[in-house]
Amino acid sequence: MNPLRLAIVGLGKIARDQHIPAIAATPGIELAAVASRNAALDGIAHFATLDDMLADGLEIDAVALCTPPQVRRGQAALALASGKHVLLEKPPGATVSELAPLTAAAEATGRTLFATWHSRFAAAVEPARAFLADHNIRSVTIEWKEDVRVWHPGQEWIWEPGGLGVFDPAINALSILTRILPRPVFLTSAHLAFPANRAAPIAAELDMADTEGVPIRAELDFLQTGSQTWDIRVETDAGNLTLSSGGAKLFHDGVALINAKEAEYAGIYRHFVELIRAGRSDVDATPLALVADAFLLGRRTIVDPFEY
Repeated sequence: MNPLRLAIVGLGKIARDQHIPAIAATPGIELAAVASRNAALDGIAHFATLDDMLADGLEIDAVALCTPPQVRRGQAALALASGKHVLLEKPPGATVSELAPLTAAAEATGRTLFATWHSRFAAAVEPARAFLADHNIRSVTIEWKEDVRVWHPGQEWIWEPGGLGVFDPAINALSILTRILPRPVFLTSAHLAFPANRAAPIAAELDMADTEGVPIRAELDFLQTGSQTWDIRVETDAGNLTLSSGGAKLFHDGVALINAKEAEYAGIYRHFVELIRAGRSDVDATPLALVADAFLLGRRTIVDPFEY
């Protein structure tokens, strides 16, 4: 079977660091084109925009949208209407409401729509999910703290409406949380810190619960220097479970169970190929809905301006 011919739309840091190596390592798919106004790859067909690429008639089976979330809905709708399978970087869009029409469009055109949550493919996630399915959960604590200047250098879009600010990385924690817990999660309160010169929060504190009342606390920060913190700690009747390093490591009462290298995007592309071959889509809006709820319920505080 011939490999799927994929085009990346938006050749920024995440595409270069994660998507391109993962595509190269995944059987059944190959990079055939790039659409980007500001960058190109040697030996790969290049277009300034998705519209230009589709108008050219180049043989493409699927597109991976790595552009800022504010523009993904229109790009995804165009690609689906043109008969292409679509992979959406996280978050899948700037709003929750735009996902249902895209899902309907994918079904109508017989194409695959995959809203990726890369952290769900971290090595510790499925083992943690299996453990928690068999034990009573007493509490959950999330610490997701990183340096925006390291991970999003100069990326002004992240501070615009729809860019999510600190929730751009923190939605990864929420994607893990909603995967590993056996019951639905909802937000009860939030405190959001907005820089005086920005439209998105730089830090946040969230209180959540599951449907049985298990307390869940999340502390999020975009100004962490030095060591970065991506940890989820779960207290259970069988001891404490800790997912660290964004889900790459798993500890039970301090004893290491998993210590894996990062391979999340390879998992994403394997799943994308499987979905296309099976004629299915995979679109879960739950993590994005929790972020939207934080903006709805959150008490806002104005803090010092932020500049790169």
